[in-house]
Amino acid sequence: MVGLASAALAGEIPRAERRSGYEFMSRETRAMQDDDGANPGLLWVLEGETAWSRKVGAAGRACVDCHGDARASMKGVAARHPVFDAARGRPVDLEQRINACRTDRQQAAPLAYESRELLALTAYVARQSRGRPIEVTIDERTRPFLEAGRATFERRQGQLNLACTQCHDEHWGRRLAGNVVPQAHPTGYPLYRLEWQSLGSLQRRLRGCLAGIRAEPYDYGAPELVDLELYLMWRAREMAIDAPAVRP
Repeated sequence: MVGLASAALAGEIPRAERRSGYEFMSRETRAMQDDDGANPGLLWVLEGETAWSRKVGAAGRACVDCHGDARASMKGVAARHPVFDAARGRPVDLEQRINACRTDRQQAAPLAYESRELLALTAYVARQSRGRPIEVTIDERTRPFLEAGRATFERRQGQLNLACTQCHDEHWGRRLAGNVVPQAHPTGYPLYRLEWQSLGSLQRRLRGCLAGIRAEPYDYGAPELVDLELYLMWRAREMAIDAPAVRP
């Protein structure tokens, strides 16, 4: 693990210089995020709270039946995902974990990526980790997937022949299409983007970046995206979760 950490840190932003995307926003957008009465993402959180207690599937079971009060049982959960899943033999992200509970415990159909209900449940769970430090586990099982995510982050792709690291490590703080380039620390997902006029997942943002460099986006739930999520969360280790965030 020491060798991996040294190799990964070599091209990374020094910890003392790491900044959340929140710090690059305008005063007005920060105020919107900070005010629960003005943050549009809280609408999804409220829907997720309702869904948490709704019995679904052939099992007729609700999330609350297994997990109880989410304010206690889900505290810190979003800060630990993606996490290794022994049944799959690889890491899963929070959306995949929610869907696994649906299919395995509730005997219900999985929710589609970016569907209103999946975003609502994910936002509700993530909200319980607000203020908690990101602490994904890197061990012998997850290390290969971390390395794969790092390789994707550093690999030039698409017709523009660009890598994630060129924008988010080398040119953060500069402007692109009128917006400040952030450091790619995923502390606020799922988040509300003013550009989308909706809540969206980290995978939606990653696919948007790939389309922006004219590369073929991976499918939602693809291993490449989950590995990239793992790497990005590891880059943001010890930074605080601020979901649901608001971004331009």
